[in-house]
Amino acid sequence: MPHINILDESTINKIAAGEVVERPVSVIKELVENAIDAGAGNISVEIKGGGIDYIRVTDNGCGIRKEDIPKAFLRHATSKIKCAEDLCDINSLGFRGEALSSVAAIAMVELMTKTKEEVFGYRYRIEGGKELSFDEAGIPNGTTVIVRNLFYNTPARRKFLKSAVTEGGYITELMERLILSHPSVSFKYTLNGNVKLASTGSGDVMSDVYTVFGRDIQRLLVNIEYDSENVRLRGYVGKPELCRGNRNFELFFVNNRSIRSKLLSSATEEAYKPYMMLHRFPFVILYIDIDSSLIDVNVHPAKTEIRFYEEQELYRIVCEAVTAGITKRELIPETVTKAPVNVAPQPVKSVTVPEPFEEKRLEEYTKTVKETALAGSNVPEPVQETLFKEGFLSEEAKETHRIIGQVFDTYWIVEYKDSMYIIDQHAAHEKVLYERFSKQIASNAVTSQLISPPCIMTFSPAQADIINENLEILEQTGFTVEHFGGNDFALSSVPTELFGMSERDYFISVIDGLSEKNVKKPEEIKDRIATMACKAAVKGNMRMSEAEAKALISELLLLDNPYNCPHGRPTIVSYSRSELEKMFKRIV
Repeated sequence: MPHINILDESTINKIAAGEVVERPVSVIKELVENAIDAGAGNISVEIKGGGIDYIRVTDNGCGIRKEDIPKAFLRHATSKIKCAEDLCDINSLGFRGEALSSVAAIAMVELMTKTKEEVFGYRYRIEGGKELSFDEAGIPNGTTVIVRNLFYNTPARRKFLKSAVTEGGYITELMERLILSHPSVSFKYTLNGNVKLASTGSGDVMSDVYTVFGRDIQRLLVNIEYDSENVRLRGYVGKPELCRGNRNFELFFVNNRSIRSKLLSSATEEAYKPYMMLHRFPFVILYIDIDSSLIDVNVHPAKTEIRFYEEQELYRIVCEAVTAGITKRELIPETVTKAPVNVAPQPVKSVTVPEPFEEKRLEEYTKTVKETALAGSNVPEPVQETLFKEGFLSEEAKETHRIIGQVFDTYWIVEYKDSMYIIDQHAAHEKVLYERFSKQIASNAVTSQLISPPCIMTFSPAQADIINENLEILEQTGFTVEHFGGNDFALSSVPTELFGMSERDYFISVIDGLSEKNVKKPEEIKDRIATMACKAAVKGNMRMSEAEAKALISELLLLDNPYNCPHGRPTIVSYSRSELEKMFKRIV
């Protein structure tokens, strides 16, 4: 057996640094979080070479006292906690005391800092964990940390970094989340000499959404708020048309900390499930303020994951709040005409973004950014009408609908006020059947239709067990099935809403659904009901009479969610009169 060796301090620090500093973005995260914890209202971040060659983070926070500067670079040295008991009530972003020591172990670091009480500041240089100099310096209040040549003394780690462009992209994404998570902090982010992002620090989240995502996203977001004894939730949920192909736009901030959470993602996606197609994900920005004693932020070295002590309650709150947000407004997508590609770009006033310590220029810059944002958002946004009051799908509006006709034997065109609505007859009928059947199941009022002669089917032993275990559920959802010997079963009745389909196919589909999970309630097979409703609904390329179309629209407006089919496709889209006139160049 090899001898057991006691590692030297330098090796220990490099190993520890590998846990905290994975790549340049890790350094930025730690330094910026330290700046925020120091009370900074303005933070400037500059990188070169993807952060591998050069990082500078400047803030106007409280600074570090002279006697604390060398201690700040020791392992497990922190001003955020004093003892183990403090871990149960953490209100800061950083608390492990490993950031500066880890960075200094694998890079060339220079720190300049000054507190407001001191006449002079101090400049401290440390490389590879070894102190090089410690001198007085004339600098403004706050702290600047410069990091050069990351992983210069650990080439094995450096060679696994990606290109400067890719590493810079990770940092840009982090800065976007930092801007959104701290709307009261003014950020300036410079990439290779060019200002990439700059926020005002005004506290207006929507202003930061404009900074990060642009104007087009703003008009598709709905504000939500929820308050309970221990949780306050606020933020924005995107309309279903804003859905994305991955979870990168599910943004969660707990006590102003950007996190990833399977719990929050699951609750959000459950709320969006009736409105979204398979393999699509919502766009949400949710801020959750929760009692710090009810969460554990000490479960991940990078502090990107946390543990909630009341998971079921939080799941319920998020799901209900998001559901309320996406159902309290009309969700009919409005088509927006894009500007012609040959339009000459308008001149943009060049504004130099100030540093955090340049207070006068910062005030002027903040004012300029606000004025620019307001001027840029002058385009009228579509009106989000209250559901079932004045909108297209209200009882009052139904009397003034003017059905123009059907095109391609699939889409119905309806005029109402100053808009043209296009209804997909298949998606609309599918949703009508789905909600009608779902409500019957929920109220135990499903009616059945006899099949004559009964349909005899043979199942595997495992499927036979599932049928026998769920006979009550099957009966409640309108199926009458009896054992016919061996593994054979006789299906003698089906739900009336689905009569006329292939009895064998859709019954097998239900049994497959019961096989996938332990279903104990009829409501839990709604996914299979949606599939069956799709098969039963009138198809595209099938001509409907105007009377049938009117009846379909009338029933559609009574639904809880008339905007999407069970698979998330829209049932209705709209064109405003002004958009049509723009398309035909009647107005510009």
